[in-house]
Amino acid sequence: MSKNPNLIVPRNYKPLLGVIETEHAIKALKDFVELNLATELSLSRVTAPLFVKGGTGINDDLNGVERPVSFPVKDISGVRAEIVQSLAKWKRMMLGELGTKPGYGIYTDMNALRPDETLDNTHSIYVDQWDWERVITPADRNVEFLKKVVRKLYTILKRTEHFVFERYPAIRPELPEEITFIHAEELRSRYPKLTPKQREQCLLRECGAAFIIGIGGDLGDGTIHDGRAPDYDDWSTPTPGGRKGLNGDIFVWNPVLQMAFELSSMGIRVDKTAMLRQLKIRGCMERKKLFWHQKLLNNGMPLSIGGGIGQSRLCMYFLRKAHVGEIQTSLWPDEMVAACRRHNIPLL
Repeated sequence: MSKNPNLIVPRNYKPLLGVIETEHAIKALKDFVELNLATELSLSRVTAPLFVKGGTGINDDLNGVERPVSFPVKDISGVRAEIVQSLAKWKRMMLGELGTKPGYGIYTDMNALRPDETLDNTHSIYVDQWDWERVITPADRNVEFLKKVVRKLYTILKRTEHFVFERYPAIRPELPEEITFIHAEELRSRYPKLTPKQREQCLLRECGAAFIIGIGGDLGDGTIHDGRAPDYDDWSTPTPGGRKGLNGDIFVWNPVLQMAFELSSMGIRVDKTAMLRQLKIRGCMERKKLFWHQKLLNNGMPLSIGGGIGQSRLCMYFLRKAHVGEIQTSLWPDEMVAACRRHNIPLL
């Protein structure tokens, strides 16, 4: 193990692919996933913004505490632009502007900056993901529809695993045939004395792939499993069995890092009722006056389901890499770079 508390160093780690071979594999893998995502969910590609106008509520607040990178625009007086943190809310606005019909949607190749991330094996300042959003009907706002879409995404993961194995036989398939569904409250009840991260670790070591439902909503002991902004995912709507929430995260077991590994955050998005309820729960009702929130309250956007799939994360998992810096070029603490060099982890 490394002396850096944020760095995991697998024992006797040796990359299965060299740097140039990895670069070729990244391109092939990304092209394959993008085509399958568009086909499986009936999505059309659109161009993503790198920055949006600040003060509109369009940028993703993530957990509500992360600072977006911002800058003034010389030729537009009084405007401050923000580098996107994700496109969770922008995509839904685009669905409305494009007049997209139920059952169809959009995806985009998103690049973002998150300077407040804690840098480790899986987190970087630079974030690249496929952001997707699909129009749904009122009848689709239920857990069974959510699970149906998750299974479609898991089918893509299984297909990708086979795609990689055919080209690089040293990378053996690891994913189970089926993904396990569990609510965050059920997970808490199963492991009441563990932290949420420890619960994920126990679950994924056991099942290999899971979708944890209800991320962001209050659990029975007053805690939350993990943070989620109040104005895109619906984590508060009551569901059967006394549960709440129509969102969640896809996790797999990472055999290199020996840890639960998040690949995607997604969910059915808030309707007007859920958004107002969640703004109240989080104590930020003032947001309802913002441009994006007013657009939703005035029926300017359709009901939708959507999420993000980490591109570097996905490549890191399927190519069996120990550090996201083996997939993307970013900035890392000097001591982390030195430790990776000592332990045969080639950061780009």
